[in-house]
Amino acid sequence: MDLPEIRRKIDAVDEQMIRLLNERADLVHEVGVVKKAQGQPIYAPEREEQVLRALAAKAIEMNSRLPEKSIRAIYREVMSAALALEKDLTIAYFGPPSTNTHQAARSRFGASVNYVPEVTIADVFDAVARGRADYGVVPIENSTEGAVNHTLDVFMDSDLRICAQILMRIENHLAAKCARGEITKLYSHPQVFGQCRQWLQRTMPNAELIEVGSTPRAAELAAQNANAGALVGRMAAEEHGLGIIEQSVQDNPNNTTRFLVIAPKSAPPTADDRTSLMFCIRDEPGALFHALEPFNRLHISMSKIESRPSKRKAWEYFFFVDVEGHAEQTPLKEAIAELSKHCTLVKILGTYPKTAG
Repeated sequence: MDLPEIRRKIDAVDEQMIRLLNERADLVHEVGVVKKAQGQPIYAPEREEQVLRALAAKAIEMNSRLPEKSIRAIYREVMSAALALEKDLTIAYFGPPSTNTHQAARSRFGASVNYVPEVTIADVFDAVARGRADYGVVPIENSTEGAVNHTLDVFMDSDLRICAQILMRIENHLAAKCARGEITKLYSHPQVFGQCRQWLQRTMPNAELIEVGSTPRAAELAAQNANAGALVGRMAAEEHGLGIIEQSVQDNPNNTTRFLVIAPKSAPPTADDRTSLMFCIRDEPGALFHALEPFNRLHISMSKIESRPSKRKAWEYFFFVDVEGHAEQTPLKEAIAELSKHCTLVKILGTYPKTAG
């Protein structure tokens, strides 16, 4: 085939795709009508994940040229457009715009819904709790720097639930308007400096490191100051006209941040779920051992445990745990019941699909 003939075939395929997308949108609208009649939420993370897994499996079966990452990205936007047709969906996120949390929210909900930046993590929770936003997106932990304690602290007093998670590979770039050799000071968020600690010591040991509240703010300051650079994501660098001098300077090439989607309710079971719990143990010898023993005995995998001061009573601690399974199904339901016998408080923060992205 010559080039014009190939292009004609592409045009024909595109026309067919538009027709099928419209047909899909009509069917999604019918689903929305049924959901509204039954009082169900329009966004269903468990159904979304089931669809994405099935599409990825189908692509492998068909020997598709498109990898799973591309399949997911394409259908995220298809689903985002469908959501926007059904409801004017609003997503609150820990801002300002162009942060990693903003990018994570976009990767989950697509470009067709509304996004509202909030100043603090507590503000994100408040926006969802008061109905100003349908869902919220907040960071919970980084594979290099560990837990985001502010998020853990807000969960202590919130009735909201986790309904989904987002895992996003984080790339920090050296960006500036000047040449690398002219940079005397660097702006960034403290977490980013932590993620790039070895690179900084090895590559820019004499640069003045200036901590700011967000990477977009770091990019803004670097753009305003001569001989300044910033460690930021690509979106923030582009927004403020900075050139990327060196890409992906984080110490860990697999540097990943986990974000949570918060809502009034958790997600139903998908057969591959994770549950987050918060509990406070009784002040007695061996309490933590006895509290966690049922999880070991019932062969329930535990992927995370963090402790935080309760701020209500001296030397009292809350424990945050992530375990495999759905809280409404055995054996996890049985383990949580036994956990309660050794605790003054047990709170299920949410059950949600255990997704790769």
